Amino acid sequence: MTFAIQAHGLVKHFGEVKALNGVDLEVEQGTVVGLLGPNGSGKTTTVRILSTLLNADSGTASVGGFDVSSASDQVREVIGLTGQYSAVDQYLTGRENLELFGRLFHLSKADAVSRADELLARFELTDAADRGIKGYSGGMRRRLDLAASLIGRPSVLFLDEPTTGLDPRSRQGMWEVIQGLVAEGTTVLLTTQYLEEADKLASRIVVLDHGSVIAQGTSNELKSQVGGDRVELVVNASADVQRAVSALTPLASGTVTTSDVERRIVVPVSTGSAALLQAVRVMDENGIGIEDIALRRPTLDDVFLSLTGHAAEDETPTPTKARRSRRGRN
Repeated sequence: MTFAIQAHGLVKHFGEVKALNGVDLEVEQGTVVGLLGPNGSGKTTTVRILSTLLNADSGTASVGGFDVSSASDQVREVIGLTGQYSAVDQYLTGRENLELFGRLFHLSKADAVSRADELLARFELTDAADRGIKGYSGGMRRRLDLAASLIGRPSVLFLDEPTTGLDPRSRQGMWEVIQGLVAEGTTVLLTTQYLEEADKLASRIVVLDHGSVIAQGTSNELKSQVGGDRVELVVNASADVQRAVSALTPLASGTVTTSDVERRIVVPVSTGSAALLQAVRVMDENGIGIEDIALRRPTLDDVFLSLTGHAAEDETPTPTKARRSRRGRN
């Protein structure tokens, strides 16, 4: 197994605040790993260290086989970074932006023009190539920003909230682009505030909280940690709630509970859809009317609430940090 990204014991302080507290991370080559966690958990700090924009106080990390501290120039040659804020120049056209990035990557003028044309076509921006960025939609800007990060044909790509603020259609388009890059062999480390996005794209997920890794695994492995499937039903009458709980208990793999929602009962089960049919049959046999019933599987939202007690919100860097990120990337 070849790892494109490896980190061991990363520690980072900002004054008295410990942003990272011994983070270990491994990303297999040609895969997507989702880095998730609540606000202030250390996701963006981790990305900034791995992309050579910050130095860790202690610990080691390598990207593409190069140490991020002692071989930072070599690391920058093999990575691309799309940050939370757009790095393109709004006073230039889309084509001019990409050609500028090409020249910053030391491409010849002819190669920069050729690479810009190739990426404009790939991201369906050819028709808007000679328009100023000010006239681009949010989705178009994010596609151009991702295109700019690919100018140097990176083997490792860091995506820090790449679809924040996009409409569902634009977000789906970005997902397809990312999946295409991975199919071609690119390794992606993704931070996101959209749990659906991590579920869709990431082969493995690492959960951070208070600067430490608190869980990792595939989406299904993480979901299994918070329990299996649940049958949730709402009975017609409040007087039937306790009778329903008693009748459903033999079907349950755990404790049957009632939720805060009036007349709602939650039954943990291990037999999936078969349990749903059994529950309907039991309610019918006991003459208990059902207003609503469904089989609910654990989601990444459940994982977050179980592991951290927080919703999945991403760090929002200050304007100063955002400006530094753009300079560092260029």
